[in-house]
Amino acid sequence: MVAKILVVDDLEANRDMLSRRLQHLGHLVACAESGKEALQLLQDAPFDLVMLDLMMPEMDGYQVLQAIKAQPRFMHLPVIMVSANDEMENVVKCIEIDAEDYLPKPFNPVLMRARVEASLQKKKMHDLEAGYQRELEARVREQVREISSAQLAAIFAMSKLAESRDNETGAHLERMREYCKVLAIRMAQLEKYQRVIDEDFIEAIYAASPLHDIGKVGIPDHILLKAGKLDLAEWEIMKTHAVIGGSTLRAVDEEHPGNILIRMGIDIAEAHHEKWDGSGYPHGLRTESIPLAARILALGDVYDALTSKRCYKKAFSHEDARHIIVQGGGRHFDPEVVDAFHNIEPEFIRIRQYLKDPEESPLLVVNTPPRAVA
Repeated sequence: MVAKILVVDDLEANRDMLSRRLQHLGHLVACAESGKEALQLLQDAPFDLVMLDLMMPEMDGYQVLQAIKAQPRFMHLPVIMVSANDEMENVVKCIEIDAEDYLPKPFNPVLMRARVEASLQKKKMHDLEAGYQRELEARVREQVREISSAQLAAIFAMSKLAESRDNETGAHLERMREYCKVLAIRMAQLEKYQRVIDEDFIEAIYAASPLHDIGKVGIPDHILLKAGKLDLAEWEIMKTHAVIGGSTLRAVDEEHPGNILIRMGIDIAEAHHEKWDGSGYPHGLRTESIPLAARILALGDVYDALTSKRCYKKAFSHEDARHIIVQGGGRHFDPEVVDAFHNIEPEFIRIRQYLKDPEESPLLVVNTPPRAVA
């Protein structure tokens, strides 16, 4: 096994002697005359083994070893301490902080070869194991991606099935997941949410957002498809879709726990009609007791309802929709979500125009006040 070895010693004679013997064994050798130089060489190029003298000026071998092992990337880099026999107490200290072995002075060629080869063999075994681990992790990630793709397809299919009962919703689900994604990405830039809204959160809200109205499968057709205004009794039944959706997904979570998409789907389905001031439904949650994903989706849902044509109204312009959303900040909507919307309005316009409903014109400017959005 040809290895690349770093020899660290402040004495040129010692460096030369070790280098010649290691090269005679077929290894590639680089030398450093100080701890500082050795640490720099380790940063610049990979090595398989370090031969480190214990007694050096400025940084002794003990300090250099500590600096090496403090870096996770060098955790498994073997270091053999080179020492005189009367330095055994310090050698023991080095072994205690993960030096691989020690080589006493004067150098014995047979002993040096045995200890070098043993250290290199151990590193080779670790590297092989790490390689197998990386390969296994790659295979697992690929399987997870395949499973996730199947989950996403199933989730979207369920959502589409629920939506198919309402022939006015068009590309609503496609737009909703895009709105949620861009809002989440923007909010992740706030220090408050940097540890909350990570890549997994963004992927989950994109995937789970189509589940927000899945509870409408439990609403009777004569209410769900009614062209006119709902009466008070019908409206109370319509509002139960949030509870139905949350309960349905919660049953799935109990049967197959731990799925982040279903957990976020529960939050979204059950809480996307809650309002910041506590006047929403079904539970009257307020402010940050409303799940973050539901607060994000709530704004996108209202924006899409306002800018979509319905049997009871024309599509509102982006400007009119923006005005209504701004007015709802601190009452209907989380003010921070409204601020995020403000900062990415062009993205909302782009999404709305790109994912237009069939035979839909560009966003209309309509001055008639909109009907209240559920």
